[in-house]
Amino acid sequence: MKISAFSKTYGSMTVLNIPELHFQPGKIYSIIGPNGSGKSTFAKILAGTLTADQKKKPLDSAISVGYLPQKTYAFRMSTQSNILLGNKDPKRAEYLMRVLQISGLASKRANCLSGGETARMALARLMMKQFHLVILDEPTAAMDMEATFLSEKLIQEYTGETNCALVLITHSLQQAKRIADEVYFFHNGTLWESGPKDNILSAPARPETRQFLDFYGV
Repeated sequence: MKISAFSKTYGSMTVLNIPELHFQPGKIYSIIGPNGSGKSTFAKILAGTLTADQKKKPLDSAISVGYLPQKTYAFRMSTQSNILLGNKDPKRAEYLMRVLQISGLASKRANCLSGGETARMALARLMMKQFHLVILDEPTAAMDMEATFLSEKLIQEYTGETNCALVLITHSLQQAKRIADEVYFFHNGTLWESGPKDNILSAPARPETRQFLDFYGV
């Protein structure tokens, strides 16, 4: 899957400058980097919710994209109804709720869920469908460790079953270590370093990457 080179500029400031990339189906790509390094901007442009300087999406129009932003929305209806939006497959919804341990919340109004429950509901809603590319922006940030592990297992399962390329933006280096195939390190709006997770997280080539990893305890 080819991602054409793109950039994003606000006034005279270039906040993102990305070279051509290639994502392989069935792989999880973890995007790491300090705050303000362009990770979420990268996600929004790939998802089509933000326009790059080039005025066109860097993806072929035939590529379907599923996007879970940091801030998710719960409609004023039951949790199960939220998950079934646009997809009438109750068995799939029941399976996802069971895996994420939110079956007991099926009839509860989704707008009354806690932050972690809402995050699990939103993840289940996204995974009701299949996409060529899935982008998850901090999907487990509001979850406790048990829910995080359940979600990570589901993310891996979904990626394998649907053969999608999955981009996972995370502040958790341990999460990247657990489930990513490759790690991309963003720094100052650029892709500073990328490669297999063991190479990047254990033996990075760039000193900026090593400094970031040391600061966050890897």
